[in-house]
Amino acid sequence: MIATRLAFYYVAVYGTVGVLLPFWPVWLQYKGLDATQIGIVLAAATIGRVVANPLIAQTADRRGERRPIIVKLAAVTVAASFAFFLTDGFWPIIVVALVFFAAWSAMQPLAESLTMLNVRAHGFQYGRVRLWGSIAFIVTAIGAGEILGLTGEAVVLPMIVGAVAFTLVVVLFLPATTVAPSTTSGGALRPLLANGRFLAFLGAAALIQSSHAVYYGFATIHWRAAGYGDTLIGALWAEGVVAEIVLFALAGGLVGRLGPVGLVALGAAAGLARWIAVGLGDALALLVVVQALHAFTFGATHLGVIHYISQHVPVERSATAQSLYSAVVMGLASGLAASASGWLYGNFAAHAFFAMAAMCAIGGLLAFLVIGAERKAA
Repeated sequence: MIATRLAFYYVAVYGTVGVLLPFWPVWLQYKGLDATQIGIVLAAATIGRVVANPLIAQTADRRGERRPIIVKLAAVTVAASFAFFLTDGFWPIIVVALVFFAAWSAMQPLAESLTMLNVRAHGFQYGRVRLWGSIAFIVTAIGAGEILGLTGEAVVLPMIVGAVAFTLVVVLFLPATTVAPSTTSGGALRPLLANGRFLAFLGAAALIQSSHAVYYGFATIHWRAAGYGDTLIGALWAEGVVAEIVLFALAGGLVGRLGPVGLVALGAAAGLARWIAVGLGDALALLVVVQALHAFTFGATHLGVIHYISQHVPVERSATAQSLYSAVVMGLASGLAASASGWLYGNFAAHAFFAMAAMCAIGGLLAFLVIGAERKAA
């Protein structure tokens, strides 16, 4: 029952992302913002994640609680989403967007910490809970696209409001699991920042996850230039998410065999192969094969981080550790890589993927250094 309640959380959150990620820029354009202004508003999500996540997570660790703070953040997100109905022009939208994304992004590390607390307590597999989020993303992205095509751009905001309102309802039913409050001097953040092995591991994950920047930003453009139609391109994107779902469903044995750092090393190896292959050619058979590697480049890396934090970070610091993953890996590093990806692709076209392969190589090296340090410490 607890696993089901947590699965509903992932359905709600990633279902919302299925609307936000593809169609939020469409609504911003509908409101009259130009490309530069849209880029700045989108950057607000990264700013919110980097600044707010560690601060809010430290509060959660000091209190030893998760659900009450998640509920408050969800309520702020709903209020901010309604406020968008009252906004016109760049500055009002950017102000509301900062509040919206700060609250929205801060929920996820707390929920990941809560999920892993219950994984340890009840023995279910994280991957089999998390996969429902990936399924929801596919369903809502397709469904929202169909609705948008039938009704027009104005419908994007009501869909977002409905999705975040559903999330608020769902988080009310999250388990009220608590841990001993953190009493570390200076908060839970300081010991993590002083842990060289943890920082090296986080650096490895940051390099591998942010190596998706050229893919996220320019794969569709590149494949269209190669002559592929939008339906086929959509199917290639969907294949990557489906591969991710399969990995999450079957990951229990893989986690046991490879361990968290081994999973990240696997993600690095898959990324090295994937981005070199995409940089060398665009034959359909090749693309079908390398898209399946998304299961490892994203999925295995993500699973590795979640399980590493669960196994190596004391529970009273787990929310802060998850927030660092969100802020540094999925926020700052990915944002910087995304900023560089435009220049890379503009100057080197498909060969920009070689830079992403180099990031995976360095990430893999860091992962192997962590593995070596763990063996010496054992």
